[in-house]
Amino acid sequence: MPAWPRLHLMEWNDQPWLPEVLRRSETDYLATVLELADPFAPLVPRIAAACERTGTDRFVDLCAGGAGPWSRLQPALTAALGRPVRATLTDLYQHPGAFARASAATSGAVTGEAAPVDARAVPPHLSGFRTMFDALHHLRPADARAVLADAHRARRPILIAEGTRRSAAAVLGMLLVPLIVLLITPRIRPFSWARLLFTYLVPLVPLLVLWDGVVSCLRTYRPEELRAFTADLGGGYTWDIGTYRHRGVSVTYVLGEPTEPTEPA
Repeated sequence: MPAWPRLHLMEWNDQPWLPEVLRRSETDYLATVLELADPFAPLVPRIAAACERTGTDRFVDLCAGGAGPWSRLQPALTAALGRPVRATLTDLYQHPGAFARASAATSGAVTGEAAPVDARAVPPHLSGFRTMFDALHHLRPADARAVLADAHRARRPILIAEGTRRSAAAVLGMLLVPLIVLLITPRIRPFSWARLLFTYLVPLVPLLVLWDGVVSCLRTYRPEELRAFTADLGGGYTWDIGTYRHRGVSVTYVLGEPTEPTEPA
């Protein structure tokens, strides 16, 4: 049993009224951390094997925010499969700048969807292998289950991975985040005077990232909770749910795929 129940506390970056400069500063920081730590690299063989089994090499990334890990993931999957992999980034609150940078880094293999996309009801024209990185904890249980149920209903493979864990050690580790923000901010591109202002002179960004990091840990679903979400979705689908540790980051993942190949994406 969990040491404590999941707590769905407020995250600043979830608030639609948060000033855009602060939202972008936080998502750009998180994207840079993903680029440096590459915590999802160990999932590449699992994803590639699922692609072979389901006959797809197109991806639809949900709740993409700052474009997630795709600048690293796309070339890694292309190498693993031996053929080009393409991905479409989607979100309710698009970050066109981040999407454009991911596209440039992958020579156009990663693109952004212009219209808002609800991960609980993905439009039929966005077909392919669904992914979601560091975003499921933003959703309450009914909505998190709805994301999995929508993929099951559409017969689409789906991978969800979270680089946080609901544990005392993870929460304590987040206390180092303000220092990490101060160290990493000069490496974030594109350069922004506003980001420097709200990081060093008026240090709102380190405090926002600290709060949201702690809350993310308290919100993160544990494997047994993910298994409960998938237990009654019906047959014709397999689920692989587990955890691993990579470069000091604890990752929880759920990989689901139909037992019959999907139609070509």
